[in-house]
Amino acid sequence: MRSFTLALLSSFALAAEAQTEIPLYKVIPNSIPTTNKERSETDKVGKVRTYNVSKPTLTVYLPPKEKATGTGVIVVPGGGYALLAIKHEGHDVAKALNEMGIAAFVLKYRLPDDTTMSNRSIGPVQDAQRAIQLVREKAKEYGVKTGHLGIMGFSAGGHLASTAGTHFDTHYIDVSNKTNLRPDFMVLIYPVISFTDSLMHKGSRTKLIGENPSAEMIKTFSNDQRVTNRTPPTFLVHAKNDKTVPVQNSRQFYAACLQHKVPAELYEFEEGGHGFGMINPTSEVKWMDLLKIWRQQNKFLK
Repeated sequence: MRSFTLALLSSFALAAEAQTEIPLYKVIPNSIPTTNKERSETDKVGKVRTYNVSKPTLTVYLPPKEKATGTGVIVVPGGGYALLAIKHEGHDVAKALNEMGIAAFVLKYRLPDDTTMSNRSIGPVQDAQRAIQLVREKAKEYGVKTGHLGIMGFSAGGHLASTAGTHFDTHYIDVSNKTNLRPDFMVLIYPVISFTDSLMHKGSRTKLIGENPSAEMIKTFSNDQRVTNRTPPTFLVHAKNDKTVPVQNSRQFYAACLQHKVPAELYEFEEGGHGFGMINPTSEVKWMDLLKIWRQQNKFLK
């Protein structure tokens, strides 16, 4: 019994060493000092939801050195900008990426809130840009090669990831060190893309830019309208019957990529709805396997 206990404790110790949570900033920009009200809840099926995030962090998951490919991915959970689905769209994904030899960095970004930030519309993208900046600054330490750092986002996290991938020339943070803020590739899973009335996820739009946003703000954060020939190569996944975020969000971003000759691939499940994470229970197809194939087929991911 004692040897079993020691082995168990040892396994826990190894697991603890495999990940490290670090603050994104020494001084959080665009921040209003207030009491930290962050909290997490776990539902009956084990999904964890984190609320009221005002102190952003990055949790580092590094693969074993013998499996490391030199690729890194910043993982951005969804939650309609109201919460973070931090486990099944965050930490679980990071562990799976490690199995593929990919270094993963789970972004716990600030949720838009007028009581914690001066400008709630830019708080999340500041954190996404800072995550890219931080990983690039420590790329050698993390084993991430130049040109091999991507960003993966789910739902509203897909909106944030696509914002990082289409707004990189707009510096929402201090880049006096001239770090490149452009992700090298994007993986967008049932993403919120458009804030137009016909395609928006109303909760995400309202949380980020308000109940009655201007036409200019809607255009600014409708990321299919910001695609250029410099947009990173993109892999998208969506279910055709998604009633929360219409599949046309992914279709329009994909079409914009093709129009601008950006390498892109879109896989559509027939069913599955919204929020299935890595596993769509209605299909035998595993999109993570498709991502692995896409990665192997493209030189920018090898």
